[in-house]
Amino acid sequence: MMMSRYASALLLIVAISTGRPVAAQTEPPQASGPRIPIISPEGAAQATQTPKEKEKETEKKEPSTYDKIWKYTEWYKNDSNPVVQRIQFSGRYQHDFAAVGAEEGDHDEWNVRRMRVGARATLYRAFTLHGEVELNPQERDPFYVRFTDLYLQWSRNTKLAVTIGKQSVPFTSDGSTSSKELIAIDRSNLANNMWFPQEYTPGVSVSGKIAPWVYRAGVYSAGAANREFGEFNGGLFTLGVLGYDFAKRLEVKEALLAANYVYQRPDPDNTFTRRLEHILSINFRFEANRWGVRTDVSTAAGYLGQSGMWGMMAMPFYNVTGKLQFVGRYTFLGSDRPNGLQLATYESRVVRGRGDEYNELYLGANYYFYGHKLKLQSGVQIADMNDRANDGGAYSGVSWTTGVRVGW
Repeated sequence: MMMSRYASALLLIVAISTGRPVAAQTEPPQASGPRIPIISPEGAAQATQTPKEKEKETEKKEPSTYDKIWKYTEWYKNDSNPVVQRIQFSGRYQHDFAAVGAEEGDHDEWNVRRMRVGARATLYRAFTLHGEVELNPQERDPFYVRFTDLYLQWSRNTKLAVTIGKQSVPFTSDGSTSSKELIAIDRSNLANNMWFPQEYTPGVSVSGKIAPWVYRAGVYSAGAANREFGEFNGGLFTLGVLGYDFAKRLEVKEALLAANYVYQRPDPDNTFTRRLEHILSINFRFEANRWGVRTDVSTAAGYLGQSGMWGMMAMPFYNVTGKLQFVGRYTFLGSDRPNGLQLATYESRVVRGRGDEYNELYLGANYYFYGHKLKLQSGVQIADMNDRANDGGAYSGVSWTTGVRVGW
């Protein structure tokens, strides 16, 4: 039965990757995170170009249709204005079709996975004011879901940024990647269990890059969540991140090794977060010209009945062209006690119970029309979860998710 699932998965991947490409990009989309500049072969060859070749190069740099469309997201730009230098429209729209076939039942749905709109303003050449709200156009109540970002940031260069307000809390490999820039259609179940899926919480953080080092430190409120800043009635949690990018040494685009540590003061009113007191994640992001891999080894200690757990994830990818990319992923999770783990978004529509051991294989393909700003993603997940308690958490099935991702 499992072999037939693997065969079905491979057939689906072949099917979703045979579409005809449109206007190719010169570079495959790059992973998010700190970057080391790379001198391209094109730049090295400019000195020997003939006038005709230079004319062709100029033609290639003409704005594309996508450039002209996305230009409208820049509402205002005036570097000579001493108060407001720039105002940009920000947000994302992500729409999925998901189908799950499991021994425990079947499910399929069309789903607006994420819809967020807002604005980002650059003020006094050093401040960024950013606010976004999440909306749910599928349902009238609630149409307004929550504020995601609402923060003020001060920064004069990449070495130091100070941020105060409701902001993203990045840790684990997938948890530190924006949903705009995920290379699998959704985050792994490791992030789903150990990261804080609310993602945006009120706090204060400092972050920066002093090449080749990157760092972040922050203190955040974990108290009772609401649609804005929460109730501030629970505990606090702290985040520390320290990473080193070996890209320059290895002469690749990225080779970032990072350690993430979270400590949370246990409190029954903490609902912005998972009930995890300590979380440690060691993750590595590597990308060469055509291929790369992301890995994560994480462990967490629970409180108030939540079991401790640990897990690992490996996600290799290959850029077939500047637009077509194949992605694989293996995820393993184990918990110390029964009922310590939960399933991912669409799997949990079929089985709502919890288990204690989870294995997943993901095979996917991405087609980038305009980098991460406009892409089509599709992937098949083959997953099993054991349930020692035998109380409704066992799962064995195949799910297929296809979606369009638009970011601005």
